[in-house]
Amino acid sequence: MTDRLALFLGIVIVSAVTADVAFYGTEHIVFLGKKLYNLIEWMAFWR
Repeated sequence: MTDRLALFLGIVIVSAVTADVAFYGTEHIVFLGKKLYNLIEWMAFWR
């Protein structure tokens, strides 16, 4: 992964999180964080 691509992806992710918080509040971030944690645990099981 090049530096330019990593920077672009980082900006996109930060922008998406910022827009989500601005429009819908922080409840969605907590929900998505919990679901991401469950996904990581599930993937670790299958590894």
